[in-house]
Amino acid sequence: MDKVNHPAHYNTGKIEVIDFIEDQDLNFHLGNVVKYISRAGKKDPATKKEDLEKAKWYLDRYIDTLE
Repeated sequence: MDKVNHPAHYNTGKIEVIDFIEDQDLNFHLGNVVKYISRAGKKDPATKKEDLEKAKWYLDRYIDTLE
């Protein structure tokens, strides 16, 4: 397993999250939202809530740019 380019918690579905983010042309904020939600708790189950809070932080920050 390639721990730098393809860590296990990056590859739990059929595609890597980065491929989805790039395919959808998501900006930095929304890309991080998708990243944190899709990987929440996969590297360390104890951090699932923290990962989701990070996703919320990026989403709130992006929403603030729209106001």
